[in-house]
Amino acid sequence: MASFSFGAGNARKIASIPLYAAGRILTLLVPRSDDEWVFGCAVGIADGALALWNTAAADRPRAVWLVGSDRETRDAAARGIPTVPKNSLRGLWRTARARVVVITHGFGDVNRYAVSGAFVVQLWHGIPLKRIGLDSPETLRVPGALAPVTSPLRALLRSMYRGAAGRIRILPAASHLVRARLESAFDLPDARVPVTGEPRVDVLSHGTADERRAEARAAIGRACPRADPRSRFVLYAPTWRDGGADPAVPSPTEWQVLIDVLTHRDATLLVRSHPLGAGEYVPPFVTDRIQPLGSDLVADVTPLLPGLDALVTDYSSLAFDAALVPLPVVFLAPDVEEYARRRGFYGRYRDVAGDDAAADWHAAATQLDTILADPAAYETRLSRSRELSARVHAHHDGRNADRVYRAILAGLGRRNDAVPTREGNR
Repeated sequence: MASFSFGAGNARKIASIPLYAAGRILTLLVPRSDDEWVFGCAVGIADGALALWNTAAADRPRAVWLVGSDRETRDAAARGIPTVPKNSLRGLWRTARARVVVITHGFGDVNRYAVSGAFVVQLWHGIPLKRIGLDSPETLRVPGALAPVTSPLRALLRSMYRGAAGRIRILPAASHLVRARLESAFDLPDARVPVTGEPRVDVLSHGTADERRAEARAAIGRACPRADPRSRFVLYAPTWRDGGADPAVPSPTEWQVLIDVLTHRDATLLVRSHPLGAGEYVPPFVTDRIQPLGSDLVADVTPLLPGLDALVTDYSSLAFDAALVPLPVVFLAPDVEEYARRRGFYGRYRDVAGDDAAADWHAAATQLDTILADPAAYETRLSRSRELSARVHAHHDGRNADRVYRAILAGLGRRNDAVPTREGNR
C-alpha cells in the first residue's frame, strides 16, 4: 500500500490548523537570530540541502540540521553535521530562532510550526515534468469522507498553500524554462526564483567523468552487494501515483521477458520505487538480475547516476538529472493519458519522452535490449538526453550551490560576504 496521499495529507493539514496558529504566535514573540540557520530534507542527509550545507556551513558555525529519525542522526554524525530532532521542543525553538530555513520538500523538513518570519530557501527536489503545487489539481485533493464540503475545503487548502508558498524567499531554478514552472506552481514573483541551477545536481559536474563513474559504481556496490560489479547497471525509477497503485508492476510474463534481456546483455536492473509510494517489484522466481535500490538503501540516488548505463522511468525528474550525465533513457508510461488527466504535465509529455514511449514492459524491454546491444542506438538516446539537458539546464559547472549561497546573502543584505568555494570546504 502507498504510504501517503494528498487527500490524507490535506486532512492532517486542516486538523493541524490550531498548531499552526500557536506556532505563528510563537514566531511573533521570539526574535530570530541572524547567525542561526537550520537545514532539513525529507529524504535524509542528502539532496540540495546537503550540497548547500557543504558550501555554507563552514561560514555559519551555528547552523544545525533538523532530523526526523535515528538513521538521519547517524548519517549526519558520520559527516560531522550537528543535529537536533525536528519535532522536539529544541527543534521547535531552533526553527523559531533561525534567520534562514533551508528545505527541499516542504516545511515538514524542519519544524513546520515555527517557519513564519524566517528567510525560507526552498531548494525543491527536481525539475518538474508533472504539474506540482498550485498547478496540480491533485495538490488540493480532499478525502472522500469530506466530499460534502469539498468546495470550501479546497478553497481553504488553496489559501493555506498560497500562504505557505508566500514565505519562500528563494526557490532556485535550473533554467528560465524551469523558472516559469516554479513561479506558477508556487505563485512567486521573478525575483524569488533566480536561475542559479540546482545545488542537488552539482555532484554530476564535480571531477572528471571517469572519477564520477568510479565513485558512483563503488557506491552502487556498497548498496547492492549481491549485484555483479562487472554488470551493466540500469536504474528503474517509477514516479509516485499520488497514493494510487503502480500500474507498471510487471506481470509474470513481463518479468521473464525483462530478465531474459538483462541476462543476455549482462545487465542488472536496480529498482527504486518512489519513497512515498509502493510497488511489488519482486520477480516470481529467484534472480540476481533484479536488485532493490530504495531510499532505505540510498537516500539520494543522484550521485549514483554516473555509474549507470541506462535509466527507465515514466514521469520522474530523474530523466532531467540523467540528461546531465548523460544517460540513455527508456520511458515506460502505461497510464500516460490517465496521469495527464489527473496530475497534468508542463508542456507535452512527448516533448521529453519522444514519440516512442513504451506502454508496457514488453516494449520497454525491447527498447532496452536495442540500446544495450547497438552502439548507434545507444548514441541516439544519448543525443536525446544532451538535447534535453540543453533545454532545462542553464549551468553545468558544479557551482550551483555557490550561486544559491550568494543569492541568500544578497537577500539578507550581505552582498559583500565572502562565499567559500567547494574546494575550500572539503
